[in-house]
Amino acid sequence: MPSISRLRQFYRRNEFPEPGLLNTYDEDFTSSAGYDADDGERRVINLNGPQPTKYCNNRITTAKYSFISFLPAFLFEQFRRYSNCFFLLIAILQQIPEVSPTGRYTTLVPLMFILSVSAIKEIIEDIKRHRADNEINHRLIERLDSGSWNTVRWSELTVGDIIKVGINSFFPADLILLSSSEPQAMCFIETANLDGETNLKIRQALPATAGLLETKDLQRLEGRIECEMPNRHLYEFNGVLRETGKPPAALGNDQVLQRGAILRNTAWVFGIVVYSGQETKLMKNSTSAPLKRSTVDKLTNTQILMLFMILISLCITSGLCNLFWTREHSETDWYLALTDFRTKSLGYNLLTFFILYNNLIPISLQVTLELVRFLQAIFINYDIEMYHEQSNTPAMARTSNLNEELGMVKYIFSDKTGTLTQNVMEFKKCSIAGYVYTPERTPEESQLVQNILSRHQTAAVIEEFLVLLSVCHTVIPERKEDGTIIYHAASPDERALVEGANRFGYIFDTRTPEYVEINALGVRKRYEVLNVLEFTSTRKRMSLIVRTPDNKIKLFCKGADTVIYERLAPQGQAFREQTLRHLEEFASDGLRTLCLAVADIRPDVYQEWRQTFDKASVALQNRESKLEDAANLIENNLRLLGATAIEDRLQDGVPETIASLLDAGIYIWVLTGDKQETAINIGYSCRLISHSMDIIILNEESLDATREVIHRHYGEFKSSSAKDANVALVIDGTTLKYALSCDLRNDFQVLCLLCRVVICCRVSPMQKAEVVEMVTQSTNAVTLAIGDGANDVAMIQKANVGIGISGVEGLQAACASDYSIAQFRYLQRLLLVHGAWNYARISKLILYSFYKNVCLYVIELWFALYSGWSGQILFERWTIGLYNVLFTAMPPFAMGLFEKFCTAETMIRYPLLYKTSQNAKLFNVKVFWIWIFNALLHSVFLFWLPLAAYAKEVIWSDGKTSDYLMMGNLVYTYVIVTVCLKAGLITNSWTWLTHLAIWGSIVLWFGFLLIYSHVWPTFKFASNFRGMDIQLLSTPVFYFGLLLVPITTLLVDVICKLVHNTVFKTLTEAVRETEIRRSDISEVMNEPRSSLSETARLLRNVFTRRANTRVETELELSHGYAFSQEEGGAVPQSIIIRAYDTNLPKPEGN
Repeated sequence: MPSISRLRQFYRRNEFPEPGLLNTYDEDFTSSAGYDADDGERRVINLNGPQPTKYCNNRITTAKYSFISFLPAFLFEQFRRYSNCFFLLIAILQQIPEVSPTGRYTTLVPLMFILSVSAIKEIIEDIKRHRADNEINHRLIERLDSGSWNTVRWSELTVGDIIKVGINSFFPADLILLSSSEPQAMCFIETANLDGETNLKIRQALPATAGLLETKDLQRLEGRIECEMPNRHLYEFNGVLRETGKPPAALGNDQVLQRGAILRNTAWVFGIVVYSGQETKLMKNSTSAPLKRSTVDKLTNTQILMLFMILISLCITSGLCNLFWTREHSETDWYLALTDFRTKSLGYNLLTFFILYNNLIPISLQVTLELVRFLQAIFINYDIEMYHEQSNTPAMARTSNLNEELGMVKYIFSDKTGTLTQNVMEFKKCSIAGYVYTPERTPEESQLVQNILSRHQTAAVIEEFLVLLSVCHTVIPERKEDGTIIYHAASPDERALVEGANRFGYIFDTRTPEYVEINALGVRKRYEVLNVLEFTSTRKRMSLIVRTPDNKIKLFCKGADTVIYERLAPQGQAFREQTLRHLEEFASDGLRTLCLAVADIRPDVYQEWRQTFDKASVALQNRESKLEDAANLIENNLRLLGATAIEDRLQDGVPETIASLLDAGIYIWVLTGDKQETAINIGYSCRLISHSMDIIILNEESLDATREVIHRHYGEFKSSSAKDANVALVIDGTTLKYALSCDLRNDFQVLCLLCRVVICCRVSPMQKAEVVEMVTQSTNAVTLAIGDGANDVAMIQKANVGIGISGVEGLQAACASDYSIAQFRYLQRLLLVHGAWNYARISKLILYSFYKNVCLYVIELWFALYSGWSGQILFERWTIGLYNVLFTAMPPFAMGLFEKFCTAETMIRYPLLYKTSQNAKLFNVKVFWIWIFNALLHSVFLFWLPLAAYAKEVIWSDGKTSDYLMMGNLVYTYVIVTVCLKAGLITNSWTWLTHLAIWGSIVLWFGFLLIYSHVWPTFKFASNFRGMDIQLLSTPVFYFGLLLVPITTLLVDVICKLVHNTVFKTLTEAVRETEIRRSDISEVMNEPRSSLSETARLLRNVFTRRANTRVETELELSHGYAFSQEEGGAVPQSIIIRAYDTNLPKPEGN
């Protein structure tokens, strides 16, 4: 076993050259990043010592409330609802002596009950958020304490702590990398959780700390770190490491390990915490949990305000009428004591009528809504169809206030990595010498290996192809104790290619700074690495120059088909057309493609070129362009070998879900931090983009160029007069920054809204939030954002509805979301079934609640015509209070829980049914006031029909008469029967609970009547109700009216329903009737409907005039080119290749 000193010597090989200037730096050192440690505010962190100030701990929270903030925040949220403010005012007014005709507590008690229920619901939902936060805060990490490693919770970390993070672990805070298990203190991190990029990134510690490989080394570390204050810039960091007795060293983003990223391909790292908890860059990019309200809630709030205005008008009218009536009758009707001050006081009468009419706004609505939404959330949580068995993850409604909002979604903003994809690359196919091959279970079973063994005419080409796959890459192999080999790579594409070669029997197993070794079908071969020509998004290719076992020099090249094809030698194009056809086939299957080619290089040519390349690599000016020119000199006269096809594996059911959501009329935008070609490739594979769809690509580097291209495309749309084009818009983060500027924002958003699909690439978390906010504000449509990573939190919170995927990237998105699901495919059921159902249920619940209140309480207005506008109530006061709480509470409750117009299977099978809820057909201003008018009409029938029957007052055979309360209970009974029958008339889905709610409410009133009529004198209240049951049930007029009044009242409704269902039948109603008849629903759904085909034809000619600069890009996209690789990282690819020696063991880090 080599000594630690030998390891240290090896790991420091090829370190950064020590700049001479560094030796002369003093305390006034200014970093190359432009950060002056002595300029302005800064953070100072002592190494292995007490900190100069107390920093925040590492606890994070995504919950809405804390113990202290709950009461004020909850009350603020509740009293944003005008109805609650109104009822609070009524409750206060009722406390004024002799003002309230309905008692002192008939409003206060229900209001307190409503607030209590709402508070309990909010507490339960927020406890779930706190538990999710605690799951993260209670994760464990190793911290260096007094020379030993102690396991502590994440929440216990603070700035200055030195910690050890193991492979495949999340970083608990923002760290400065000190050292690692890898050569030159490199480490690989996955930032998909932060920026959505699928490729791994390389971070490298400073040479000064790279040798800290043991605990004792860390203990001897002395000095301090000076850095900028916490900020939200994910890609920027400036600081200085000042070790005692050593020159200061610049710290940049290459040394930062951010919270939310994951350590990959690296056994362990040592790091020191620089930002913790809410000060980490991840949390700085998050916003506080917003208090969201549904569209239905906002509309209801507005209509309550309108009803309040009407109520004020009624109060003023009634008060004035009382004044005029009193003046007219004060002398003639002296026995009424109309000279009393309160009788003549307009203000006193206004308060009386204000309290009398207050029930026009249903106080029970809020508590019914809260309970129904809470139970609807439980239905979502326990839906077995949205339960992911593999991860034991059910769907979870983290808030229930937005249940109906799920049924109104018009725009979906989706992350890509981890949301649409599994972030797993798999080698699927390859085209070699015009033949397509697929891997089998063993190499021997594959046709490819059989062709090699049988020396097929293409065997030599196949062998070169497999050698290229297993040699031309930056992958690092690691052999496990059981003999298996694990591949570590910054690029997931490269790992998939090497694994693909492995499946064909070409096993890459050794890398040293000078050579690589492969096992080619049992034969070991060594290839000396001479030069690496790195991959960049501009070059779109990577090349490796090697010396083969037979001492020949070859150049292996892989890249986009356009750059490979233009560099082919005339004699190297034997399989050009067949490969091109295969590329198109692979792309149509949504696979990521690369072309592979090889060139034989003569030794003298290579030596001459190497001199040119070496000069370019040390050039002081224009180094990048000179290296590019040098690469172009050698990367030519290539011989085409074939192409590869890799699947960026989608989550199960993604294409079907997207197709269904598009059919439902929902626009889907993809917002990702990943590369453009990767995002577009996924767009094709998940069927978001079709090959018949035109693509607008916006890649501009300046504001003026962005303005010009946006105005040009916008002008093309305007000239075509198309409203909804079958066009996909693709824009990168740099262009988006300019497009969202003040003067371009409006034109850009119009251009986006005209497109069928929008894909934003290389965007930051805040840019995602800005795009969501732009669409939400400009369209007033309901927006939904879905993601699984911490970089998605901002857009999840900005959207009307936020969905978190409880995926492998952590729980940050799920914790910040309104609803969490395990897989993207569950979004289909969440929206099309639960969303549509909940919207219909809540809509009917609200409309019915207003209807039943207007039905009863407007009767007090009609009665005022006969009571001299005195404010006298027609009904007994406790029956008034119990109307909403007891006798009519169950029908709306049943509607809110069990109402549905179609089965779940039908809703999913025919997404077009979603448009009814999406377009707010069931609840809008027009529908609301139709219901109010309907209730007013019913109240007229319900008052004047019984009044006509009671006109002679003699309704018993013995000739006796009764008082106004008898008339009131007569009317009250008919009202309850009528509103319950109305509930049955609008119910589409009957269950035994629905029957119980409707018929049980009627029975409940009669039971109450029998009991309440005999309460007095046992209990000292309701003396005026004594014997009321006998009076009411002993007159034939009551039974005649019980049959006639409800039927007459509802006759108009029945006729209107018949006419509507016959002449103006909607698609939803037609499908429902077909379901009831058990007929074939497809016959109804296949009736002619409008589509995008006409606008697509209008625009077909428009987009053939796009700029030539896009032609090459679009050709690559049509052939499926995509490749993920970090560019401009901390360590160049050529250094990575030469840094590793897999024959040596790695340090343990103990």
